[in-house]
Amino acid sequence: MHTTYTVRENPLLLIHGAFIADALMPLVREPTVDEKYRLILYHRRGYGKSSHPKTLTSIAEQAADCTNLLDHLDIPHAHILGHSLGACIALQLALEDTDVVHTLALLEPALIVGSSGPASRESLEQGWQRFRNEDPEKLVDEFLEARYGKGYRTALDQVLPGAFEQAVADASTVFEQDAPALLAWRFGEAEASRIRQPVLVVYGSESVALWARFGETQQLILKWFPNIEGFLLLGAAHGLQLQNPPGMAEALTGFWSLHPIQW
Repeated sequence: MHTTYTVRENPLLLIHGAFIADALMPLVREPTVDEKYRLILYHRRGYGKSSHPKTLTSIAEQAADCTNLLDHLDIPHAHILGHSLGACIALQLALEDTDVVHTLALLEPALIVGSSGPASRESLEQGWQRFRNEDPEKLVDEFLEARYGKGYRTALDQVLPGAFEQAVADASTVFEQDAPALLAWRFGEAEASRIRQPVLVVYGSESVALWARFGETQQLILKWFPNIEGFLLLGAAHGLQLQNPPGMAEALTGFWSLHPIQW
């Protein structure tokens, strides 16, 4: 596991999603985040500079990676942020290690729920099979365009140079590790009702036009959690912090300021 962190109070663990290992870097470069929080970023198994697992790694095992990392850094409580599949790992962490999770920020969590669930499941299953037979670069581009919008590549190359090439290099992790792990994971209303920490769920204003699943998931999440608020990030699709870093930082720091960690 490749890890970087800054030494400040207000520890914040950031869990990236699929495809882009450094997708949260534009957010942590924002001064309101960089100057106020102890930032803990890491590459999940199989991404970037982390080693590639030889066997399937479950969502629960990836949540345990977070616990072990925070234990190693001697951090008993932290704000937890997860993007996409990383948000699912954050949710599992909250279920398994309640004490360490002070707040949860969920950036378009990749839940497979509601009436759109079967189509989402089928898309993941097909992606797993297609990866074995198709050009990885073409497949990654297709998946990112469906979630980030047409023309995403130009903006991505500007804000995070080399990210697309790294995503292609890590494609085997997406389709052979992350997809099966997410398909095997279960999270619904019963699990959500057990999470009592403050939760912020963020969705991009452009996401629903790309895929109705995003809007349905947001509405279900807002109903399920006992202590939750929602935020719609303007000018962004699933890229969120890649597509509007200042707006994302403002929403998050406003949420965290309402729930400071007491030492």
